[in-house]
Amino acid sequence: MWMIAAIAVLLPSVVMAFTPPNEKTIRDAIGDLSGLPVVLQRAFAPDHDSFDSIPKPGPNDWLAVHQEPGQTFDEFKISQPNRPTQSRRVIYLQLLGDFAPERSPSIDKLREFAGAFFSMEVKALSPIKIDNEKFTTRRNPNTGNPQILTGDVLNFLKARVPADAFCILAITMEDLYPEPSWNFVFGQASLRDRVGIYSFARYDPVFYGEPRAAGYETLLLRRSCKVLAHETGHMFGLAHCTYFNCLMNGSNHLAESDRRPLHLCPVCLRKLQWNIGFDAVERYTALERVNRAAGFTDEADWLSRRIKTVRE
Repeated sequence: MWMIAAIAVLLPSVVMAFTPPNEKTIRDAIGDLSGLPVVLQRAFAPDHDSFDSIPKPGPNDWLAVHQEPGQTFDEFKISQPNRPTQSRRVIYLQLLGDFAPERSPSIDKLREFAGAFFSMEVKALSPIKIDNEKFTTRRNPNTGNPQILTGDVLNFLKARVPADAFCILAITMEDLYPEPSWNFVFGQASLRDRVGIYSFARYDPVFYGEPRAAGYETLLLRRSCKVLAHETGHMFGLAHCTYFNCLMNGSNHLAESDRRPLHLCPVCLRKLQWNIGFDAVERYTALERVNRAAGFTDEADWLSRRIKTVRE
């Protein structure tokens, strides 16, 4: 199964309007909580003081141009997603190309964030040079920027998945494209093969010819952490969320992506917890520490409130 991240394509002229879900639809999506420990019941409860409702999409937003039915917790289990095993519990980040400090997110901070988010060990592999003999490249006809063909990278990774890997994800500051007819793609993954490739190039204001304002490093890191967690979430079988304002919402453009939070809603959190088996409070605590250290103060404060709610 292939998963393509947010893309630049022509928008369809007629799409059925998205209707935000009602309370019953949300509770049905979360599923029966009665047999769970009290802490998990609190963690997965549809608390509207903690979780914002999914907004009605604007004309060019994801749900205005993509018809998605949503994925309930029960549907998620039936899909038989990939799950970590005792021998395959490491998320590998494969650096592709140059990660110069002045134009790239911190690899250590990305690794720390992903480790806290998924409650798994995350290792960064040594960078691989962008070799024209390994990967097809081109100049984007619109921007003139260099791009890498995603399929070549995925095929390269499939032959190099470490024995203890749950998945291996290439991350790059170079722009990507999935086939010649496409303008660009933020990322692409093969879920069953447990490999993916994601670009952070378009999360830097300089890509659009804009000046880097004060604090751009935090903005670039936040955007990069967000796409890394979202796309890796797909590797665990999570589909796009249609129930709350959630990290797993689809996004059709950068402004929409920026509106998403860095956390999962109750539906998606239950899916990930079932898949991995983490302690919800310990995960929130680790994420609160990492977010605060990264400068994501609003998200860290949200996590601090959630820890109190779930523990009570």
